[in-house]
Amino acid sequence: MAAAVSSLAASVDSDRQLARLLQIGVVLEEVVEVRAHRHYQSLPAADRDADIEALLSDASEESADHRARLEDIIESLDADSIPFGEVEALVAESYGQTGPDDFDGVLYDQLHGEETAYKFYDDLIAAIEASEAAFGVDQDRLLATLREIRAAEADGVESVTALMEAHR
Repeated sequence: MAAAVSSLAASVDSDRQLARLLQIGVVLEEVVEVRAHRHYQSLPAADRDADIEALLSDASEESADHRARLEDIIESLDADSIPFGEVEALVAESYGQTGPDDFDGVLYDQLHGEETAYKFYDDLIAAIEASEAAFGVDQDRLLATLREIRAAEADGVESVTALMEAHR
């Protein structure tokens, strides 16, 4: 997530910049979800596992919830929407540097996605906390939402890691 993370300044200074970063989060959530699902679907039937399928299903539901929560905040901001293609390109440039084949199994791919999302939200929270800007959305609500999403990503990392250990 190098480029998107490096696009985070030391602080977030405007609603427009915040909206752009939240839109990156929306697209990142979608990329992580779709990528893991496609990777799993590409496995031969003999390599599929009910526990992995349940993990990916839960991750998909969680990702949809995260996207909805981020989109709700974006709508509250006094900022023009950034063209989807521009945001998608930023995520692809950052996250697309690796492909499912770069990882030894769907769980490693999912772990990479969960860790990438966690790091993104961690950096975003730090940039907002360092900001002195007044946003068009309640900053306490914003930070609480982002912290909850970051915690869910941390839980996702733990869940994937535990499943990896169980499948050794």
